[in-house]
Amino acid sequence: MRFQNAIAAFVAIIAATTFTTSSSAFQTPLHSPIIAHRSSSSRRPSSNAFSSKKSAILRSLLPPTTTTVPTPFAPAKSSSSSSSSLAPLRAEASSSSSASSSSEEDDVVGGTTTTTSGTGTASIPNEIFNLVKSIVGAGVLSLPAGIGAFGNAPSAILPATLLIGTIGFFSAYGFSLIGRVCSYTGGQSYRDAWSQSVGDSTSWIPAVTCTFKTCFAILSYSMILADTGKALLSTAGLQTTRTAALLGITGTALLPLCLLKNLSSLAPFSLLGIGGMFYTTIAMAARYLGGAYKLGAPAVKGSNVAAVPAGKYLADVATNFQPRFGNLGASAAMSPNTFILISMLSTAYMAHFNAPKFFVELKDNTIKRYNTVVGTSFGISVLLFALVGSLGFLTFGSASSGLILNNYSGKDALMSLSRVAVAVSIVFSYPLIFAGARDGWLDLLKVPVDERTDSVLNKATLAILAGVTVVASQLKELAFIMSLAGATLGNALIYVYPALMFRSAVKGMGEKASKGLKREVPFAMFSAGLGVVMGCIGAKMAFGLL
Repeated sequence: MRFQNAIAAFVAIIAATTFTTSSSAFQTPLHSPIIAHRSSSSRRPSSNAFSSKKSAILRSLLPPTTTTVPTPFAPAKSSSSSSSSLAPLRAEASSSSSASSSSEEDDVVGGTTTTTSGTGTASIPNEIFNLVKSIVGAGVLSLPAGIGAFGNAPSAILPATLLIGTIGFFSAYGFSLIGRVCSYTGGQSYRDAWSQSVGDSTSWIPAVTCTFKTCFAILSYSMILADTGKALLSTAGLQTTRTAALLGITGTALLPLCLLKNLSSLAPFSLLGIGGMFYTTIAMAARYLGGAYKLGAPAVKGSNVAAVPAGKYLADVATNFQPRFGNLGASAAMSPNTFILISMLSTAYMAHFNAPKFFVELKDNTIKRYNTVVGTSFGISVLLFALVGSLGFLTFGSASSGLILNNYSGKDALMSLSRVAVAVSIVFSYPLIFAGARDGWLDLLKVPVDERTDSVLNKATLAILAGVTVVASQLKELAFIMSLAGATLGNALIYVYPALMFRSAVKGMGEKASKGLKREVPFAMFSAGLGVVMGCIGAKMAFGLL
């Protein structure tokens, strides 16, 4: 009973936090970084402030929408020698700003003084809301299966929660590193930050990684829509196959939305994403605490132990989705299968291709204010991930599906509404992610911007969407996609690339780099090494899910 009361209190805290954050989140809309392949001006000559001309160009490139889209493929600003041209900027980042004006806010991070850029308009509450919205997506629904991959006893949630918090910390650190690199170099996209720190000649590496990561994202969305669509139609009394449900949703909803050239009209629907996830969390808590899916037990002869009735909806759940528990608890976390959960978390926490936009668009964007946004947003996400993962696992144990909603009965109205909320959220989020994947492919194929006519965009949309739909109709194990994408692409974007960019940026400062920054480089590289190890083991374990 104490444990159940604690979970109930946990839900209340999360709900209160979300309400407080969202109440001021709409005051300043966060612009959408749909700026892939558009021409950009030369980078800012000073790290203290953008020029007015630069600000005007930047504002013209950013459509007024509250939705953040992962399109980190903006071409890097030209530079004949990245290291030499950035030396003045890096010197400014590491020196004291004694001559700064009174309107500028100094901030010391790791012994390095940075100053406010001053062109962003987004408030801290606004950015927190948008960042949480970017992090907390459908990927969280696979976490119970990640816990079930190594344990089948309730105590398995203890090491799982610890892992969720630890991976959340390193993910937040990587997100912070990207913003700091942008502060030191003037980078305004993931690729641009790499180009200005590591070098322009290898900037295709993060571009390719981001392209494939967005492709994995829309693939997982299509898989979720296939399962959810079939379940909802079954609830309505219409029996159909998973493939038929996906084809219907793709043809009637996804294709028309992905063919849109202006996505700003979809911005209001992005709120359904985080709203649907919080509703799902509360619904899962209600079903766990109410015992609607608990296993029954017969009375023990010759004792006072009475029979335990099965949960209200248990009989309506397929045998392979019914709760399954054993004796593999906290100690089972030493199993290599734990890396499946770790890899899933690398996908679940993924929002790093948008880190430069969050830094640039933050009002008075000092490192301190930016880190406040990062720390708070990832903290809320850690709590929500831990709650969803624990509730799903405590309800169904090792039988938890890669999409936990599959475990719930089609006759359960509370969870059916959750399926609707998640499906609607994914449908309207799909074209926003899809735009990033399409632009990424056009960039890799070196299609010039002026040749990207409506006809070319339509053909690219049809080709990519058809390929994703075919693959999604054949793959049924969402946990495999989430863990494989996280182990490979996610770990690179979250841990490896940010550390490499940070090391190069500090190295480019030369002797002017502070001792604090130099001491931090080994820790950043430790984070990168950790990502490589987790990726190698996680990728191997992911294939075991097939």
